[in-house]
Amino acid sequence: MIKKILIAPIRFYRYFLSPWIGRSCRFTPTCSEYMIEAIETHGAAKGLYLGTHRICRCNPWCRGGHDPVPPVSGRSSPEKSLFPKDLF
Repeated sequence: MIKKILIAPIRFYRYFLSPWIGRSCRFTPTCSEYMIEAIETHGAAKGLYLGTHRICRCNPWCRGGHDPVPPVSGRSSPEKSLFPKDLF
């Protein structure tokens, strides 16, 4: 439910305001697409953080380029501990 509430203004921007402003994003996917995907993938809090961080980087002094949403990192499993079994 919270995800839909957060995504609604982004979709409004993409369909109604973005055509008037013009395409100025330096990244692919665009910042609005990135924000939606980040919220859907990582949840509300982390998705907003990732999207806001991305928007702050989208400026004239940034190179831009392909910058996909990072995958969800799993919690550490017993197999992937700090100290592998064969060391001790």
